[in-house]
Amino acid sequence: MAISSAGIGSGLDVAKIVEQMVALEKSPLAKLEVKAEGIQTQISTYGEIKSLTSKLGDIVSKLTRDSAWNGVTISSSNSTITGAMTGIAAPGTYNIKVTQLAQAQTTVIGGAGAVALAKDEAMGASGNIKLTMGAVEKEISVSSSDTLTKIATKINEAEMGIQASVVTDVDGKERLMLRSKETGTDKAFSVEIDPALTKLGQSQTQAAANAKVELNGVELESSTNTFASTIPGMSFTVSEVTTNAATITVKADTETMKKNIQEFVDAYNELNELLAKSTKYTEETKTAGVLQGDSATVSLQNSLRMLTQGISGSKGAFTRLADIGIQMQQGGKLSVDTSKLDKGLADLESLKGLFANKADSLGQGGGIAVNFKSFTDKLLAFDGTLNTKTDSLERTLKSNSAEQEKVNKRAQTLETRLYQQYSALDVKMSSLNALSAYVTQMTTAWNKSKD
Repeated sequence: MAISSAGIGSGLDVAKIVEQMVALEKSPLAKLEVKAEGIQTQISTYGEIKSLTSKLGDIVSKLTRDSAWNGVTISSSNSTITGAMTGIAAPGTYNIKVTQLAQAQTTVIGGAGAVALAKDEAMGASGNIKLTMGAVEKEISVSSSDTLTKIATKINEAEMGIQASVVTDVDGKERLMLRSKETGTDKAFSVEIDPALTKLGQSQTQAAANAKVELNGVELESSTNTFASTIPGMSFTVSEVTTNAATITVKADTETMKKNIQEFVDAYNELNELLAKSTKYTEETKTAGVLQGDSATVSLQNSLRMLTQGISGSKGAFTRLADIGIQMQQGGKLSVDTSKLDKGLADLESLKGLFANKADSLGQGGGIAVNFKSFTDKLLAFDGTLNTKTDSLERTLKSNSAEQEKVNKRAQTLETRLYQQYSALDVKMSSLNALSAYVTQMTTAWNKSKD
């Protein structure tokens, strides 16, 4: 608040006096602002902790599922025979020789035994074309004005699983080509043409056929070139007849398992590093981490380290991370001995048990990934440690903001009161100065009259 006349009557530097007194009243703000900045940093740090905890939770969740340990890779010695996962496939080796590929039936109308038609030539007679595929039978009505193009449209609209199209030969003559939409002998069809349609005839150029293979010496057939249910958990597709048998090898996908375990170690180290940095006190610089001395953070760090120590009740060969080459270094960081981990991957049942053993009804005996998942879920729960701590810091920050507002209000009230007081003083001083001037004037006048 500023009053332009303040100080005129008294001759005092009122603005300076008020400024200094208001600044003194606001002096608590400095500490409150520093404290607020520290609280905000703590909130931000807890946000990072929550993010990294969530990341760790997602990774260990993957390690608790059977799919993380049942994965396989499929390789083939011949690129024309390829395999694909459809479920859980058992490791093994399969020899496959392709003796025949699946094909769709193709029948040409207006071919051998009939006169090829000129472009857009009408039939000149009426009759029916009967199409039969399995138990389905439909008659296509043909009028004398219909062309092959019109007949193709009617067949396609009948939705028999037969694709009709008009093809033109080198002489510009038209023929009607019918082709089953799917391969295999069960999609074979027959065509009966009314004798009245003398311009039409038919010649079958390609019969429907199943794909045939020899799988480890056993003959198998499929209506398509994909054998979907021959080998449990996988399918294989053929694209060429082969002279020699190709080998399809199914083996455990240990590379992906190794990658998943490394991701767990990396996520743990990332979270551990943040916790260590936040709670560390550096003696050389006399500086403390933003959460140094915070009991919740220290407890979290200790609990995470305890979870890496091992499991109880394991039926496998591994009960500790150290058994598969994962050891804790100074400062809590985990390191991986890849050669030892590779040896651990040779015993997948024990490795899976180490990470994914299910906990009992009391929550005991779970694998390391299971225990980590349970712990991170509790931390991230609505009423979990991380949200509770963040909410507490948010309340403290809000309280700090209220204290700052109170200080500013007190300073504003003081500034207003001081200017009012000094304005009143100016009025009083002006009155006294005027009286003093009048007395002086009267005294001077009296002295002159006396002389």
